[in-house]
Amino acid sequence: MPLALPKLLAFDTSTEHLSVAVLHGDRLLAHNGVGGAQASTTLLPLILQLLGDAGLALSELDAIVFGRGPGSFTGLRTACSVAQGLAFGAKVPLLPVDTLLAVAEEARHAFGAQQVVAVLDARMDQIYAARYDFAANGPLGGDDEPLLLSPEDLEVPAGWALAGNAFAAYGLRLAPPATRHEALPTATAMLRLAPALLAAGRTVPAAQAWPLYVRDKVAQTTEERAAIKAAAAAAN
Repeated sequence: MPLALPKLLAFDTSTEHLSVAVLHGDRLLAHNGVGGAQASTTLLPLILQLLGDAGLALSELDAIVFGRGPGSFTGLRTACSVAQGLAFGAKVPLLPVDTLLAVAEEARHAFGAQQVVAVLDARMDQIYAARYDFAANGPLGGDDEPLLLSPEDLEVPAGWALAGNAFAAYGLRLAPPATRHEALPTATAMLRLAPALLAAGRTVPAAQAWPLYVRDKVAQTTEERAAIKAAAAAAN
């Protein structure tokens, strides 16, 4: 008898783009739009709308998948706080996903890239970067530690692709590999990664879910505190 497909909610607010997706059996519903400062007010309504369209209650989910970072401080805290609030209320586990891994998966899925250096614009004249080798390491590409560095310090092995959102800001300062792919850490990419992450036992309880900061974290904003309260109320 075939195994039932997991019921999953995924979202990412680590960049200027907001991405939300719901998987219910073989049905996938997704939304990609403007994030940034708007994410703290639009994320929760979008989640509830997609869950409603999919005919799913929060308590029916097998896990809530969220982009844990690295990325925008505010965006990471927004995603983590909403994920924690929903998970506490619905009593479902959380599945944190590295945003650079999601970028690499998007490049693999969209362009067939098997060896990827994923890069995200870290602002302040820096980038976040990590390497993923799907050919050698399977569906998760390995566990490379994300780095924060200047564009000139990025090293790209011969034959590897460079993927991410840093080209407009740092294009000529980045190493010139044979191929470059514009890619973001989308919720659909995280859903494709979820089966392997679930099989690897990567879920955590809400109390143990934290953003992945590569820079030092800063204080939580008023908007983020409000997002936590709204998420907890929606889950009850």
